[in-house]
Amino acid sequence: MSTKPRVAIIFTGGTIASKLDEAFGGIVPSLSANEILDAIPDIQEYADVEAIEYGKFPGPHITPERMFEISRIAQQYVQRADINGVVVTHGTDTLEETAFFLDCTINSPKPIVVVGAMRNSSEPDWDGPRNLRDAILIAANPKFCNMGTMVCLAGTINAASEVSKTDTEEINTFRSFDFGPIARIANGEILLYRTPLHREVFAVQRVPAKVPLFKCYSGMSGDIIHFAATNGAEGIVVEAMGVGNVPPAVYYELVNIVQKNIPVVLVSRCPVGRTEHIYAYEGAGKQLYDAGVIFADFLNGQKARIKLLCALGAGYTLQQIRSSFEWV
Repeated sequence: MSTKPRVAIIFTGGTIASKLDEAFGGIVPSLSANEILDAIPDIQEYADVEAIEYGKFPGPHITPERMFEISRIAQQYVQRADINGVVVTHGTDTLEETAFFLDCTINSPKPIVVVGAMRNSSEPDWDGPRNLRDAILIAANPKFCNMGTMVCLAGTINAASEVSKTDTEEINTFRSFDFGPIARIANGEILLYRTPLHREVFAVQRVPAKVPLFKCYSGMSGDIIHFAATNGAEGIVVEAMGVGNVPPAVYYELVNIVQKNIPVVLVSRCPVGRTEHIYAYEGAGKQLYDAGVIFADFLNGQKARIKLLCALGAGYTLQQIRSSFEWV
């Protein structure tokens, strides 16, 4: 029997599985799991691999419902005694959301790594094989147990709860602005710096259909938020200005929504920092907080939406949701 670690890889599509298709007139996900793995000739030196073909979806085609399916598949594999870790290949456009969904829904000490590529297989500098090899190394390494879900591209390992796509083209696009990476791979050596700042796992039973995300802008009215709240939204996430301030019209609409016991979670539209309730003018953070708006930690809008989906899907009460977000 093999003494090498065993890693399950769930292939979902994305640029890492893409190539130029003349019939479509552009780049589309089309490579099979074996075609991607064949690009790593020394893969058997690192681990025994078990490939799972989930699909060939581009990143924007991944929905929370599909994230839930991927999570359930991953959970089946981490429960197996012979599996050391799980890797998920994914399109980079929604990679951070799926990675955070997995982090919020899988309660296992085994490493889970979500990986993608910024170059497709028709380009000479396709970064997919290297990224996938690195992800396998991490998933097979016991040093990364109890770290939750991680994201690995360009030799940099970030916590799923902290990382975001920051550049439309650069291969090192995934960064954690607030806290930096948790580890790096340099010259084949893994340099582990720290553990993730905060993790929470939810026993999600369903995926809420409507949890919209709104970004504040100057002169914004509350009309679109009102429409969402009166058309089935189970929760709302708002990207506020600065440390947590919104235009007056938005403020009054959010107050109305909170009074209907619909959770409203506030984050900042700034890429760095957290929300705080320190200003007290009309529409400012203190008034929002006093009215019952929930202030998130360091999460961005898309991550706060994923966390709210998970909390609602786990049946959390309004107070439990507040405690989950306001942990700092």
